[in-house]
Amino acid sequence: MSAGGDSTEIDPPRDGANGVSAWVGTLLGAAVVLFALLAPDSLTQFSPAAFVRIPIEGLLLVAMLLAVRGRMRTVVLAVAGLVLGVLVVIRLFNLGFYTSLGRPFDPVLDRVLFQPAFGLVSSSVGRPAAIGVAVVLGVVVLSVPAGMMLALRRLGRLALRHPVATTRGTAVLAAVWAVCAVLNVQAAHGLPVASDSATGTLGDQVSLVRRDINDGKEFGDQAAVDAFRDKPGTQLLTALRGKDVLFTFVESYGRDAVRNPLFAPQVGATLDDGTRRLEAAGFGARSAFLTSPTFGGGSWLAHGTLLSGLWVNNQRRSDTLLAGDRFTINAAFRRAGWRVAGMMPANDRDWPEGRFFQYHEFYDSRNIGYRGPKFGYAPVPDQFTLAAFQRLERGPGHQPVMGEIALVSSHVPWTPLPRMVGWNEVGDGTVYGSMSTAGDPPDVAWRASEKIRTAYRNAIVYSLSSIISYVEEYGDDNLVVVFLGDHQPAPVVVGDTLNRDVPIAIVARDPKVLDRISGWGWQNGLRPDEQAPVWRMDAFRDRFLTAYA
Repeated sequence: MSAGGDSTEIDPPRDGANGVSAWVGTLLGAAVVLFALLAPDSLTQFSPAAFVRIPIEGLLLVAMLLAVRGRMRTVVLAVAGLVLGVLVVIRLFNLGFYTSLGRPFDPVLDRVLFQPAFGLVSSSVGRPAAIGVAVVLGVVVLSVPAGMMLALRRLGRLALRHPVATTRGTAVLAAVWAVCAVLNVQAAHGLPVASDSATGTLGDQVSLVRRDINDGKEFGDQAAVDAFRDKPGTQLLTALRGKDVLFTFVESYGRDAVRNPLFAPQVGATLDDGTRRLEAAGFGARSAFLTSPTFGGGSWLAHGTLLSGLWVNNQRRSDTLLAGDRFTINAAFRRAGWRVAGMMPANDRDWPEGRFFQYHEFYDSRNIGYRGPKFGYAPVPDQFTLAAFQRLERGPGHQPVMGEIALVSSHVPWTPLPRMVGWNEVGDGTVYGSMSTAGDPPDVAWRASEKIRTAYRNAIVYSLSSIISYVEEYGDDNLVVVFLGDHQPAPVVVGDTLNRDVPIAIVARDPKVLDRISGWGWQNGLRPDEQAPVWRMDAFRDRFLTAYA
C-alpha cells in the first residue's frame, strides 16, 4: 500500500496478456499526458525534441499528489484530468488554427468559424467527408477529458505504489528543470528544456478572453471618430467623377506571392508582363503593400477594414461594424452619385448584413448567371466574375459604378483550376465544363507540400491574369481598378511567417488619377518590391478619400 493506505493499487507488471496490457495502458496514458503538457502549437515545431523536455506542471502535480491524503487525491486527479483534457482540446484547435490562420484559437470569437469551415471542407472533398470530420471532432472534444482523467488515475496509482522512487525522481527533475531554466537550455529552437508550455497556453487563453471582453468598447470608441461622416456628396471623390471604380479583392494574394522565391518568379513575371501590356494599352499603375488584419482566412475582415477605415481583426468587430453606421468607401461613392454594386460569387445564401455597404445591387452565385461547374471551393471562375460584372453593370450608357468584387479562384484548396478563354467565349460558363476535372483533386494535391504550393502559385497567376486581361479588353479612359490581396495564404503554404502584408495596385488610363496619389510614394507598375511603402489596411480609406476629394 502507498503512504496513507487509502489509494487503490494497480497490479505490478507480470507475465501474460494482462500484465502486458497493463503496461501498454500505462505507457499510452503517459504519452497522452506528455502530449497535453508539451505539444507545440505549430506543426513546424513538432519533433522528438519537443517531448524530451521537463514540464514544470507535471512535477507540481506529482508533488501535490504525494502531499495530499485520502479523498483529496481523487479530487486532485479528477481536477487535473479535466484541466489537462481541456488543454489537449485547446492544443488540437491551436494546431488547426496556426496551420490555417497563423494564430491561436480564440474560445470566445472563433466559434462562429466552424460553420464556414464545414462549408469549406464540404465544397473541397464532399459533404459526407465533412460530416465525418465534424463527427470525429465532436467525439474528440467530448472524450478527451474523460480519457485524460483515466490516464492520470492510472499514472497516479503507479506513482503512489513507489513513493520513495517517485519523490526522488521528482526532486532530481525539479533540480534539472531549475538549472535548464537559468541557463535557458533549448531542446530545439524555441523549445526550452525547462517547459512551462501548459501554463503558458492556458494563460494565453485567459488573456484572449479578457481582451475580447474589453475589445468592444475600444472598437466603439474608434468607430466614433470619423472626419468624413458628415461630408456632403459634392465634396467627395470629385477627382473621380465619371469614372467606373472597381475595388477587386484577390483571395490569398499575399506578400509572399510576389517576394517569396517559391512563387515570385512566376507571379512576378505575370505582373511584369501585365505592366508592359497595360502600358501598351495606355494604362499606368502604382503599387505598394497594405498590412491585413487577418492571415490565412477571414477575407471579410479585410474587406471591412479597407472600406471602413477601422481595424476589423476579429469576428466581434466585424459583427459590430455591420450592425453600425460607419461611413465606408462604398457610402462615399453612393453619396457622391455613383451606383454601388457588390459581387461576391462565393455567397450562396441571403446576406442581410450587406445592407451596411449600401449596395444598389448585390450579386452572388445565384444571380450572376453562371451555368458552369464548380472549381473546389470557388463556385465561379474569376474570369467569368469579371465578365459578369461587365455585362451586368458596365453596359452601354451605364451610370458610373463603384464595384466591390471578390475573386475566389485563388481560395484554398487552389485546385482544380480553370484556364483563361477568349472573352467572347465566356458565355454562361459552360465552356469551363471539362476544366473542373483537370489536374489533381484536392485530396491528392494536399498529400505533398510541393503540390500545394504549385497549386497556390498557379491559382494566383490565374486570378491576376484575369484582372490584367479584363483591363486590356474592357478598359477605357473612365476605368479605374484598385486590386489587392485580402490576406496571406495559410501557413501550410508560406510557413511560420509573421508578415501579414498584401500587395495593392491602382490602375488607370487617365494620368490625372495617378497624379493624385503621387505623394504616396507608391511604385510604378503592378509589382511592388521590398522598398515599397507599407500601410496598415485601415489607413487606406482616409488617404483615398483625401486624395480624390
